[in-house]
Amino acid sequence: MLGVCHTLEKVASSNATVVLIGENGTGKGLLTRGLHEASLRKEGKFVAVDCSTATDTLESELFGYEKGAFVGATKLTLGKIEAASGGTLMLDEIGDLQPSLQTKLLHLLRERTVERLGTKTDIAVDVRIVCATRKDLKGLVTQGHFREDLYYRLAEIVVSIPPLRDRDGDPAWLAHMFLRRFAQEQNRGPMSLDWRAVRAIEAYPWPGNVPELRNCIKRGTIMANSNQLSPDDIGLEAALVDEANDTLDLRQIREEAERRAIVVALGRVNGNVVKAAELLRVSRPTLYDLMRRLGLK
Repeated sequence: MLGVCHTLEKVASSNATVVLIGENGTGKGLLTRGLHEASLRKEGKFVAVDCSTATDTLESELFGYEKGAFVGATKLTLGKIEAASGGTLMLDEIGDLQPSLQTKLLHLLRERTVERLGTKTDIAVDVRIVCATRKDLKGLVTQGHFREDLYYRLAEIVVSIPPLRDRDGDPAWLAHMFLRRFAQEQNRGPMSLDWRAVRAIEAYPWPGNVPELRNCIKRGTIMANSNQLSPDDIGLEAALVDEANDTLDLRQIREEAERRAIVVALGRVNGNVVKAAELLRVSRPTLYDLMRRLGLK
């Protein structure tokens, strides 16, 4: 995730079109907004559009329309593209965009102009486009469902966001964060996760990613009978699963084991280095040395 964030920081100041690819709930919307806020367009608008919307509705939403363009068009209405001029337009679920609108989007990227429905007048726009999708766009191109020329216009920078199950330490750390937030919202006072709950959170694969984790913690915050959440409170079984490691390179095994242990320990104790050192049974200077050697911050 640090790699993802560093990539977005590098491209933020440019006008490059970015495609974020990841499962639902991995943070595509949050990262897109972060990209906008780190860009030179941060004073402009951030406008998000869901491309899985029905074609007829989406076309008028994107491009706007003149009065009388169709039944019900009683006044001139700006589209989301015009509204985002000077800022950032997020096209969510770009993989669901219908062929007719793919052609219009390609025209926008080439000419930097749009035509409102009901007119043939070109209107210049200055908008940065960031796309998000859960689908394999290259696969859609191969299958003939997505225009190849449009793909290469959009995919100037492609960023893959890993699912939560591949982010060691993140589930526990996020769980602590959500628990603080929801405990405050529900006026529950200070709350914590017991060690069984933390291990259950680490072991569970989180197919629904961050929203599923958030919902579990929120439910536990509301329903728990005490201020310490158990696995039952968050609807998980208390289990810890150790994944097999097939590599026989002892140095690699040791470094990967050290890295994972440190990241998991930091997540388990909510980032407290002193407590992490106690959990790992090493001194604090030793832990700092290990973190530096492994490139962990």
